[in-house]
Amino acid sequence: MASFSSQKITFTGDGAVAISYKTLLDDPRSLEPSIEKAFGADPSCLGLIVVTDLPDDYPAKRERLLKLANQFASLPESTREKYVDAISSYSFGWSHGKEIMNGRPDTLKGSYYANPLLDDPQVSEEERLQYPWYHRNNIWPSKDEEGIDGFEDAFKDLGRFIFNVGCKLASACQSFASSYLMDNSTSLVSLLESSQTTKARLLHYFPPPTATNEPETEDSWCGTHLDNSMLTGLCSAMYLRHREGSPPLTVPPPSADSGLYIHTRGGEVKKVAIPKDALAFQTGEALEICTAGRLRATPHLVKAGKPTIDTGIVSRETFAVFMQPNVDKVLSEDDTFGSFSRKIFAKHYDGTTM
Repeated sequence: MASFSSQKITFTGDGAVAISYKTLLDDPRSLEPSIEKAFGADPSCLGLIVVTDLPDDYPAKRERLLKLANQFASLPESTREKYVDAISSYSFGWSHGKEIMNGRPDTLKGSYYANPLLDDPQVSEEERLQYPWYHRNNIWPSKDEEGIDGFEDAFKDLGRFIFNVGCKLASACQSFASSYLMDNSTSLVSLLESSQTTKARLLHYFPPPTATNEPETEDSWCGTHLDNSMLTGLCSAMYLRHREGSPPLTVPPPSADSGLYIHTRGGEVKKVAIPKDALAFQTGEALEICTAGRLRATPHLVKAGKPTIDTGIVSRETFAVFMQPNVDKVLSEDDTFGSFSRKIFAKHYDGTTM
């Protein structure tokens, strides 16, 4: 039998480790070298893995929801504001310009948040009041809201699909991660499957200005940050060109520089393109803390690039699922997941609802 070190590891054209969903189902143990290469401590590791060969219905699920991201963001502001929830630190329903990113309000993107698995978390009233950013009920657009037919169903459909693939990946990661976990009495997948805190975020990145002489910042669409999850599932972004009087048209990225960038374990910044028929998963800060820093979170950013007049007005649509434990899960001597999250929300929402 070949040793793990001699088994072949597959990469995408950008250098991200790629694994087959079929292998994830049929022979997950064979993926251990790929998982270690993706999530390990070597300076070349990205902290991200791409899952290919997904079921045939995945591309339609992705396309349906990402087009709805743009359609919701295009509704009148008065309509969007009906679905804002300040009590949850804007972590259910619509959020735009509320999050503090790198010291300033983030107006570059709008988000719609919900738990794709549970509409009404089964938690105590005390937990519901203590952690409203996880334990509020979902907020969905009215069924008769014009222009966004099927929004709730599409959100849940893709969210649950990504979550289920992520749980398969978490199970395959167990033998690799178990030696790093401070508490190995439970498995990664059981922490995620039993959680009441799963959160999905549908994102619309508003079109950047075209043909300006201003130099572009490194993180012009989304500042460098860490997710506070254990694992985050990501689908490939969709770019839409907007022309007055015509429906949005799916187009390539507006610039060769547009897209997701990862800081490798060694500190190098690398652009990563997720194939549109694949998913990516990256490590979050909760996993870093509960492994005492041995499995590090993945710093990442999104760059708009420099669109030209010929490129036109282009938005970016994507979807992320944050897979994380219940609020009472102990991450370290100092923090549960709940207390850790409280600090994160205070930082990004100016402490106004803490």
